[in-house]
Amino acid sequence: MPYGYLGQNQPNQTVNNSGVFSITDVAELQSQGKLGGSLELIEEKNLTGTTPTAIDFTNLKENVYDVHFLTYNNLQITGGVDTIRARVSNDGGSTFESTSNYDSAIQTMTTGGTFSEVTRTNYDAFDRIGQNAVNQPYNGYIYIYNAGNSSKYTFLTHHNTNQNDGFRFGGQVYKVAETVNAFRLFLTTYEFKDVGSVLKLYGVKQI
Repeated sequence: MPYGYLGQNQPNQTVNNSGVFSITDVAELQSQGKLGGSLELIEEKNLTGTTPTAIDFTNLKENVYDVHFLTYNNLQITGGVDTIRARVSNDGGSTFESTSNYDSAIQTMTTGGTFSEVTRTNYDAFDRIGQNAVNQPYNGYIYIYNAGNSSKYTFLTHHNTNQNDGFRFGGQVYKVAETVNAFRLFLTTYEFKDVGSVLKLYGVKQI
């Protein structure tokens, strides 16, 4: 016996498409960079042939995106022990803010099984995104929040892996409410190694 509706009153099968995007709607939202959840590649940097002390992203498209996603692959430090830090700019990268307006909280679990945590208050940069691993690859990502919002602080969350560190993650904040339109990763003493490191900055699309 086939299954079906046997009652006197037929069910209402009217379909309401309110809130459903058509193909045209999706294409238009994608062209405007407003389709939620997906990524747009803003800039890619390949360090092959270079050994910089700083890596700058000066086109954040902060008027379009309020969340950014920065990935890095095979990022290595040459020379001695050093620390990967970051700073923000409010003038398109002409200068980077080095006043004591950065706070951070970071946790590290090494491959040897040791666990540590560190905090920074009123520091001059986002600190210890990577640290103390010479000639070893860092692979990870950084989320940047509120960069283009002049009424909010700019926040970071980050996570990376390294043979010495194991993994490292944390949250950091730049405690000035202003428009941030450039971002810098830098070393305090040595250089990034010429090993074909690749960094990619994305804007996170939201409706």
